[in-house]
Amino acid sequence: MPQGFIEQKSRQLVFYASRFLRGQLPQAELHLFIWDTLEEWAALPVRPAWPPSYQERVFWHLLHQLEYWPEQQLRADRQLKRRLQHCLGYLAGKGQRPADCVGLRPL
Repeated sequence: MPQGFIEQKSRQLVFYASRFLRGQLPQAELHLFIWDTLEEWAALPVRPAWPPSYQERVFWHLLHQLEYWPEQQLRADRQLKRRLQHCLGYLAGKGQRPADCVGLRPL
C-alpha cells in the first residue's frame, strides 16, 4: 500500500509542481496539495518497514523543497528551479535519477 501511495502521489506532485513552476498554479493550491498528501500519509494504516526506494526519497525531498523555499525564490532562482525540474523529470519517468536528493519519509 505505501508504494502505491508514493506512485500515485508522485504523478500528482509532478502535475501540481510543474504547473506551479510555470506560473500556472498559485502557491496556495500547491501548499494545500502538499498538506493533504501529508495528512493522507499519516492516515495510512501500515508504515513501511523497509528502506525507502529512490523514487520515494526524491518524492519526499521534492515535497520538502517546495514547502521550505519562499515562493519568490521557487519562481526566480534558476538553479533551484533546475534542480526541482530534474526531480520532477525523474518522478515522471523522463529523466536521470538526481544524485543529491536526501528526502526522508515522515514518521
